[in-house]
Amino acid sequence: MIRLTRPGEPMDNREEAEGESPGAGIAVYHDIARVIDHMQRRLHDVVRVELGRIGVDDISPMQVLMLLNISGDELSVRDLMERGYYLGSNASYNLKHLVECGYVDRAASQRDKRAARLRLSEKGQWLCGEIRKLEARQAGALIRGPRDGEDLETTFRMLRRLERLWGDIIRYDGHVRD
Repeated sequence: MIRLTRPGEPMDNREEAEGESPGAGIAVYHDIARVIDHMQRRLHDVVRVELGRIGVDDISPMQVLMLLNISGDELSVRDLMERGYYLGSNASYNLKHLVECGYVDRAASQRDKRAARLRLSEKGQWLCGEIRKLEARQAGALIRGPRDGEDLETTFRMLRRLERLWGDIIRYDGHVRD
């Protein structure tokens, strides 16, 4: 098992330990939520720096992430909220801003005129393209060999399992399905 580093602790101080007690896994699980929270904040900081680098100052990092969730699709507001786990009032405020700034085109649904359909405008597509370039640079810096790619895939699978576990806890009133 690999020991997680604490904030401020050098990454190269991690040690692989064989035969750790089950409590070690519990301790890592205990720290996961805080690491995820820190990572989200860092992601917003990285996006903010990139926005400054490319001269975009009319959009927040959270709004950029909403654009990435829309990506090349045409979605309803409800679909976007489910895809990105946004709260209704938060999503409404951010979508209004994205439409006003020209990043998102919003139109009435053909089936239900009360429902809105969202898609990226040219400006939104350009910005998503710039952020994808940033992601490619970061992936290149992170993945230096086949083992790094495998580790990243394993990390992704474990985080998705954790997301499903937490979702099940919410859906099943605090009980985990077996």
